[in-house]
Amino acid sequence: MIRKGFKVRILVGKDKNKEGEVIEIDRKLNRAKVKGINIVKKHVKTTKEKKGGIISKENFVHMSNLKQMNKTVKEETKK
Repeated sequence: MIRKGFKVRILVGKDKNKEGEVIEIDRKLNRAKVKGINIVKKHVKTTKEKKGGIISKENFVHMSNLKQMNKTVKEETKK
């Protein structure tokens, strides 16, 4: 099971074979957002609080397109 903070590898698409860390998960739609992967441009309208323009942000990727990477487990030394 993939959880927030896990390292994953992308299996298909424009970011194939890239690795990143899971930053958000949508369990209902079975999708995850990976840091630095699937970057999209979003047009934002100017408001009183925020300046508008074109921003880049991560978009969700389906969980079936992710592979969990092996974690390195630190072994404790016995004395």
